[in-house]
Amino acid sequence: MKRGQAQSRDDAGGAGAVPAYLGLGANLGQRARSISAALAMLDAGAGLALRAVSSVYETEPVGVLDQPKFLNLVARFDCRLSPEELLEAAQEIEMRLGRVRAERWGPRSIDIDILLLGDLRVCRPRLIVPHPQLTRRQFVLVPLAEISPDVRLPGGRTAAELSEGESAAVRRLGALAEAVARETAGDAGSDA
Repeated sequence: MKRGQAQSRDDAGGAGAVPAYLGLGANLGQRARSISAALAMLDAGAGLALRAVSSVYETEPVGVLDQPKFLNLVARFDCRLSPEELLEAAQEIEMRLGRVRAERWGPRSIDIDILLLGDLRVCRPRLIVPHPQLTRRQFVLVPLAEISPDVRLPGGRTAAELSEGESAAVRRLGALAEAVARETAGDAGSDA
């Protein structure tokens, strides 16, 4: 399978489905495993079909700087859910994976952000789509540009135009499976 591609079910595709771009990140515990588990749960849910996954990037924290580095990626799904249903599904998965909402921009075991949902514009107390920080966050723009460089963002520019590429703050680690394997090997090595 090529980088940026995913195999998946077809039940959420077809007429009526819109592309949903989700940003996933974690900086506590088994970061890659948490992201992998979240992707699998999202893909297994009704109304979503995983279509593409970016590489994993290790990124510097934003907002609260005194915390571990994050692993981040962006995934594209075909989505038949309403914005509220997608938010509920994402938050349920975060809860199942141990997310505790203690501090804004603080450490977390998993974070799932709705970045884009087709051409929808949503502005509600619990949900704003497109994500209000989307065009200012390189840890989202770099992986988004990897899988969908021509997607138009608020303001009319594309992900590729706004992405600054890899840097010291956004460093590509490779495919998610490789990151999970490194975590697993690290766990096995620590028991010896």
